[in-house]
Amino acid sequence: MLAVAPGLSAAHAKDHGKHKPADAAANNGAISALMISDIHFDPFHDPSKAPLLAQTPVSQWESVLTSPPSPEQQQAFDALQKQCGARGVDTPYPLLRSALDAMRAKQPDPQFITLTGDLIAHSFDCRFNALVHSAAPEAYADFAANTMQFVVDQLRSAYPGVPIYISLGNNDTPCGDYRLDPDSAFLARTATTIADALPDYARSRAAAEFRTGGYYSVTMAPPMLDTRIIVLNDLFLVPKYRSCAGAENPAPAAAEVAWLGQQLAQAQQDGQNVWVIGHIPPGIDPYSTVKKFRNVCGGESPVLFLVSTQIDDLLMQYSDIVRLGLFAHTHMDEMRLLAPEGSTPGASATNAVPLKLVPSVSPVDGNNPSFTVAQVDPVTAALRDYDVFVASNQTGIGTTWSEEYDYATAYHEPAFSAAAVGDLIAQFQRDPKAETGPSQQYIRSYFKGDASGELTPFWFQYACSLDNTTAKSYAACVCHK
Repeated sequence: MLAVAPGLSAAHAKDHGKHKPADAAANNGAISALMISDIHFDPFHDPSKAPLLAQTPVSQWESVLTSPPSPEQQQAFDALQKQCGARGVDTPYPLLRSALDAMRAKQPDPQFITLTGDLIAHSFDCRFNALVHSAAPEAYADFAANTMQFVVDQLRSAYPGVPIYISLGNNDTPCGDYRLDPDSAFLARTATTIADALPDYARSRAAAEFRTGGYYSVTMAPPMLDTRIIVLNDLFLVPKYRSCAGAENPAPAAAEVAWLGQQLAQAQQDGQNVWVIGHIPPGIDPYSTVKKFRNVCGGESPVLFLVSTQIDDLLMQYSDIVRLGLFAHTHMDEMRLLAPEGSTPGASATNAVPLKLVPSVSPVDGNNPSFTVAQVDPVTAALRDYDVFVASNQTGIGTTWSEEYDYATAYHEPAFSAAAVGDLIAQFQRDPKAETGPSQQYIRSYFKGDASGELTPFWFQYACSLDNTTAKSYAACVCHK
C-alpha cells in the first residue's frame, strides 16, 4: 500500500511520484543523491558536557557542544575510552560539523539523502552510565533518542526540505548494542524523528510502521518516478540480536521477513521500482571469517552477517523490480551482488541484485571519514554513478575534503547494475593476487586512508564473498581456485 497522508487520495499519492524529473536536462536525466552511513556521533567527547546535555532540550544542544572545551577534556576523554574499552574514536561534534559543511560544498542540492544506520557512538551505554548519573530507568533511552534526533536535526538544517530515508543500526537502541524490543516506547519516540525527515505525505504511514519494528516503506518523493524505498531494521535478523532483557526472540525477525515479502509483492503489483536499504548487509562476513580462522575448506562455516538467507532469497525473487540494495555496517567502501547459488561469475545477471555498502563518517577503525554523492536515474531507479569524498584527517579540525574516486571512471562501467557488478566481481575472482587495475582500485578505495594491507592478504577469500552469500557457495569458490 502507498503511504497516504490525511487529505491525499491513494491515486493522488501514486501520481505524486510521476512528475517529470526537475533536473533531467541538467545531467542526462540523472539526479543527485547523498549517501551517508555510520556517523556514530559521540556527545561524550567532552565528558564534562554530558550531564548538561542530559538536562538540555535537543534544540539547544548545539550551544552546549560549541562552547569552549573543558580544561581536562583530553584527559577525561582518554580515561573514558579506557573505562569503556573503546577501540578507537568516533565522531565528535567538530567532525560532524566538518562533514556536513563538506557535503553542502560538494553537493548543495541533492534530491534525497540516505542514512544507513548507526547514528550514535559505540559503547554508548557505558559512556552514559559513566558520566550521567540518573535514577530514572528511562534516562538512557531518552538520551539515546535525543542524540539520534540531534544528528537528524543537523542534517535537516543543512538540507531543508530534502527527504532523508533513515534506517536503524545495531548501535541505535535504548538498551545496548544489538538489543531492542519491538513495539517499544523507544521506537515510538524515534518514529517521530525518522518520519519528520520524510516527505509530508509519507509521514503518518511510515511512523505507524516504524513504531512496530523500526522498519517502514514509502513511495519516494519526486523526481523519483514510481519508486518504493523499503527500509529494513535488520538488527532483528543478526545472530547477536537479543531483547532488552537479554533473551533470544525470533518473532520480530519472522514478522519483518513476512512484512518485507508483502511490501515487495505490493510494489510488483503496483509496477514500482524498489530500493531496499538497511544497516547490516546480507551474506558472508569475510573479515570475521578470516580473523576467526574458520577453516571453510575443512567444513567449518564462514561467519554470516544475518542468521538466514531469507532476505537474500526475497530480494532475488523480486530482482525484476529491486534496483539496488544499500547497506553499511563494515565502515568500508564495498560492492556486492546477490546472485543465485551456483551462478557463474560474470554470467547473465538474471535474478541478481547489486548491493552498495556505504563507508563510514566515523573514523573509529582508523579510517578517514567519507561520504558518497550518487547519480540516480529517476525513471528506472538505477544507480548510474557515484563519487566518494574523503577527509584529510580524522578530527574535523583543519580538515579538507576531496574526491577520492568516481565509480564510472575508476571501473569503466556504465552503471552500478547487477550486470556491471557481476562483471567486476568476476574480474576480482580471476585475479587472486590482486595484480590487475580493477582489483588494485578496489583495495585502494576499500579503506579510507593508507591501509590497503588490511585487505590484500586475503583478497581471494574476500572476492569470493562478494557474490557467494551461502556457506556452500562460498566454500565452493574459496576451495576450488
